[in-house]
Amino acid sequence: MRIESILQKLFSMRQFHVKLGLERIEKLLDYIGNPHKKLQCFHIAGSNGKGSTASFLSSILKEYGYKVGLYTSPHFVRFNERIRINGKEIDDDFICSFYNSIENIIEREEPTFFEITTAMAFKYFYDNNVDYAVIETGLGGRLDATNVITPLASIITSISLEHTNILGDTLEKIAFEKAGIIKPETVVISGYMPKEAENVIRSRALELKCEYYPFDNFVIKEKDFVEVILKEKKYNLYNTPLKGYHQLLNCSLAVKTLDVVLNLEDYLKINSGINNVVINSGIQGRYEIFSDKPRIIFDSAHNPESIKIFLEEFVKEYYSYSKRELIFGAMKDKDIEEMLKLLVPFFDNIYVTAVENERAASIDEIKMIANKINVNVIPMDKPEDYVKNFLNEVKDNCLVVLGSMYLLGKIKSKINKEKLDNEN
Repeated sequence: MRIESILQKLFSMRQFHVKLGLERIEKLLDYIGNPHKKLQCFHIAGSNGKGSTASFLSSILKEYGYKVGLYTSPHFVRFNERIRINGKEIDDDFICSFYNSIENIIEREEPTFFEITTAMAFKYFYDNNVDYAVIETGLGGRLDATNVITPLASIITSISLEHTNILGDTLEKIAFEKAGIIKPETVVISGYMPKEAENVIRSRALELKCEYYPFDNFVIKEKDFVEVILKEKKYNLYNTPLKGYHQLLNCSLAVKTLDVVLNLEDYLKINSGINNVVINSGIQGRYEIFSDKPRIIFDSAHNPESIKIFLEEFVKEYYSYSKRELIFGAMKDKDIEEMLKLLVPFFDNIYVTAVENERAASIDEIKMIANKINVNVIPMDKPEDYVKNFLNEVKDNCLVVLGSMYLLGKIKSKINKEKLDNEN
């Protein structure tokens, strides 16, 4: 069966409602020999920053000479982006052969798209003899399909109100779900977060007799840099290829984790891993400069907290442009009202669009929310056309494409497809 047919079958399994729980993934993994039990893993959860932290962690490990598997979600353009070894995407042949090998259990147990993808990642990493696997959770933590591993370390990057209909409507409830990835007598690293959330993680870590490292105990935040306190020395982080002060905080979690677990404190290798994070991990959509003049920025800020983080960086270049425009799309379970309130002061025009995803808010739904708070938005059916045309705009104008990763991926895939068609 060709890769196109396999992916079509996989994508058809995306559920209209999230199906949390470990029973299906455990049966699927048992069917394929439980490869996850033979991997040395780092497990990462959090409301924001988990993809960036995972990418820094895997990149630094690669610079140390290790063979590193990286599992993240969702993808932007190609499904294969989700599963990488040392930056190289999983090949089509493995995807096809893996799917064909589990068709019987798919029919019997009806695992979800994410459960199948997670099992595929574990099998691919095991078959390719990775030294370490860096695993990002999908949703929450306690009942997430990735939560079948016993990791070397659990990293919880941040806690904010998200997926409240699934994870709970308070920071404490959400922290409880994220802290569900913590396993007995392992290392736990927590990021910068509200105290009430950190208290939940601390309590869980102590209950399970873990070696616990809260953010405030190993990071000193200065105005333009952060100082990471390691076992034998201190490491100052001034910048990374991923723009924004918050990326220094994400990076500090990776640096501290590798210090605690593997005693990795070589400045040169750490610096190289940070500087090569994009090449080594393939990370996209984090204040990504798609075009310089005119300026086009892609950012996967998808909730109020990440919008605030985006704006902290955007305000630094706000006055450089004569005109600022925004293309915005979001999932319907996000706080769209609060996101629009945060964004509206910074843009002359706000275009709203949607993606073909059962969880996505439609254009009409976003418009309704905008009308409620007296924010003027303009419907847009083909954002990729607007992005392409904007490249011929006045050079001191700026366009930001912001929101769901699915939105950024849709635009990128259509632009890339057109480029390929033109080349052929």
